[in-house]
Amino acid sequence: MSHVLAARIRTGLLWAAAVSVVVVYGFPFVYLVLTSFKPPVDAIAVPPTVLPDRFSLDNYVTALNRPGVTASFLNSVSTAVIATLLSMALAIPAAWAITRYRTRTGRLLMAGSLLVRMAPAVAIGIPLVTILGAVNLTDTPTGLALAQTTVALPLSIWLLASFFEGVPREIEEAALVDGCGRLAALRRVILPVVSGGVAVTAIFAFLASWNEFLFALLLTSIRAQTTPIAIANFQSQFGLDWGPMTALATLYSLPAVVLTLLLQRRIVAGLSLGAVKG
Repeated sequence: MSHVLAARIRTGLLWAAAVSVVVVYGFPFVYLVLTSFKPPVDAIAVPPTVLPDRFSLDNYVTALNRPGVTASFLNSVSTAVIATLLSMALAIPAAWAITRYRTRTGRLLMAGSLLVRMAPAVAIGIPLVTILGAVNLTDTPTGLALAQTTVALPLSIWLLASFFEGVPREIEEAALVDGCGRLAALRRVILPVVSGGVAVTAIFAFLASWNEFLFALLLTSIRAQTTPIAIANFQSQFGLDWGPMTALATLYSLPAVVLTLLLQRRIVAGLSLGAVKG
């Protein structure tokens, strides 16, 4: 009986800790969403209130009617898609070669990608301003996507390398015996096995680009300005325009939230793929 009671106490404590974590991390987003529905006057009230006295869509109308907001959404989508595709196109062969050939150069590449990932973004962003400016790619979605790839690519290589490590070498050797070349074996045999891991990596690469702010601030001005910069520009002579700012931030967060909810099973399956090495 004591063992049952102890197990119930541990379960209760775990649930209490989980609920506490969810509340602490979830409350800022809930408050953001609730503020977006407050009338403009209530959004800047002091002291602030959590729940709006009445729900209003005025902030959304103001935010969406602001010049450049719609274009910033399109820029964010195009930039994130280009950065994701480019990261995956480079990371898949790089991670596969590193895990299969296990050369010293491959180990150095893995260590180098980790160092790049650990470097402050501003240390990379400032040289990129000069480099992309020299080839006329500043203030373009393509140039911004290239810059964001420097952040997404190291993470993609590390994630994919762990997934490829979990694939038995016998599978590839059997494909080679059946007449496949190395690239054909990768495309027809290995990638279907690690499709969950590839999907997880692509999602993380997309979110890294979707949420990126510093490169967008340094490399764009008008034509390729993304929504995080548009949100930061909700500023007047009297301060921040909290109502429209929270409304636009809520709209911008929806694709990431919906994408995560729709693909949560694939994310969990992909993250557990490399947990047990066969």
